[in-house]
Amino acid sequence: MSKRMLGAAAAAVAAVALVASPAQADPVGTPTYRDIVVVGSDTTQTVMNGLSDAVLVGGVKVMGSYDARGSDNITTKAAGCTIPRPGSSGAGVTALVTSVEAGNNCVQVARSSSDNRANYAGKNLTYIPFAVDAMTYAVRSDSTVSKKLTTAQLKSIFNCTAPGVGTNFKPLLPQFGSGSRDFFLKQLGLPNTAAFTTTYPCVVDTDVNGQPIQEHVGTYLTDTKHILPYSIAVYASQIYGAAPAAQGKAVLATFNGVSPTILNTASTFKRDVYNVVPTPKLTDPTYDQVFTGADSVICTKTDVITQYGFGISPNCGNTQLVTPAS
Repeated sequence: MSKRMLGAAAAAVAAVALVASPAQADPVGTPTYRDIVVVGSDTTQTVMNGLSDAVLVGGVKVMGSYDARGSDNITTKAAGCTIPRPGSSGAGVTALVTSVEAGNNCVQVARSSSDNRANYAGKNLTYIPFAVDAMTYAVRSDSTVSKKLTTAQLKSIFNCTAPGVGTNFKPLLPQFGSGSRDFFLKQLGLPNTAAFTTTYPCVVDTDVNGQPIQEHVGTYLTDTKHILPYSIAVYASQIYGAAPAAQGKAVLATFNGVSPTILNTASTFKRDVYNVVPTPKLTDPTYDQVFTGADSVICTKTDVITQYGFGISPNCGNTQLVTPAS
């Protein structure tokens, strides 16, 4: 199958306006319980919800995608599968590993917005890219923080060395386990640890109530000096109604001189996003048809992918990214 490169998706953000309403937060309709249960990343939940409605095998929906936020628990199968709702990329992959090791068949696939394979050595997983996102940072529309920072400037803010950090700059991070947090800090050359905010005390990853900050929620920007990592695709989906509005007064910055309004190959913090599948499942005909190769059902649904603000990945369906053996 011929592939459209990311440059062909330059109008992806504008295409979001074509989506009349967001896909359901959790699966609805028939079948009630799907063969392939998908959990994890906030970043890709809406596009995977859309793909779950669009991907049919034998005329039947086979994927059920569950949001990272909502009720405390989700029920993914008719019996024995009421589990805590995984609220991030890391939580999603962990839930997948737990399901495989327990043999309970409650979770089949995890959404991940970062390549965090190193955290799951020996778990025999394959990270399959299916779309492209880019990250920038968000501030309030009335912010006193510059909307034109560079990587070096952003790093100095998040490692607490920038002049006036904590006063003129108040950096926020999503919770530990977030794939976007992992990707963002790695791009800045900073370690993504659970104790990050202890090492760098000017950074906050909880809200005023002490609850973990979720990915891509602009309403956390309550101070004109706040600065928060943000997905361009998710922001576009929020603005145009393909995802629940959560941007508040957030606006995206022009990062390293690149406009955030159009996703293109010039984006500095560009990334593939993934569906994580147990490697042995790739020999199953249904999984092969849905996930693997450029001719897979997901990879051919380019209209759905771009409607949610994501770019077309030249790596879509590639199955070479596997977890280390040990």
